[in-house]
Amino acid sequence: MESSMCSGTPIISALLKSLLSRTNILMSVKVGLSLGGDSVNGGSCYFSPSSVDSWVSNAVSSLTNIIQEYHLDGIDIDYEHFHADPETFAECIGKLITTLKNHGVISFASIAPYDDDDVQSHYLALWKSYGHIIDYVNFQFYAYDQGTTVSQFMNYFQTQSSNYEGGSILASFISDGSGGLAPQNGFFTACSRLRNQGKLGGIFVWSADDSKALGFHYEKQSQALLAAHP
Repeated sequence: MESSMCSGTPIISALLKSLLSRTNILMSVKVGLSLGGDSVNGGSCYFSPSSVDSWVSNAVSSLTNIIQEYHLDGIDIDYEHFHADPETFAECIGKLITTLKNHGVISFASIAPYDDDDVQSHYLALWKSYGHIIDYVNFQFYAYDQGTTVSQFMNYFQTQSSNYEGGSILASFISDGSGGLAPQNGFFTACSRLRNQGKLGGIFVWSADDSKALGFHYEKQSQALLAAHP
């Protein structure tokens, strides 16, 4: 389940509204709002601010209203296409997270980069200036080639841990197995090794739509692994 904001316009999932209005969410569960994504209405979703100040002002206002109305806890930054240079992106997102945290609107912020030169240039600029206020790096390891091996995954994880030095890096997989290291091909073996090394910040799964058809089998396996003592 995901809600997104593209170019400053909030798009709120009816499923999110229904879920939060009819279900008593456990206090231990945190729900975040994702900004950006790959596409919206059949086209690419671009980060395209007119200026840093106007973008931040509009985003703070919109997000504060949404987060407070739906009692959300944090935001995830998932812009993947850009009509702005890395420095502008870093300032917009960094100031947004800073303001929301300072006002007590959110308790966490995460980013979701992947291994693409343009994407990485923007997120690494953000990390360089504002990494200290970003709680999780939901790196999209499933964007690597399908058939990734455990050894390759471990190397990729080390590379991104170096790129986002000091960050809490989450391992990730895609439910339909279309990219990266699949759960049935050693993903949890890699995660166990990372956990034993004290490097595993958590596990990020894409996506709930596909996982539902599988009975959330791999999510349950992920929870069991994270809850187990090394």
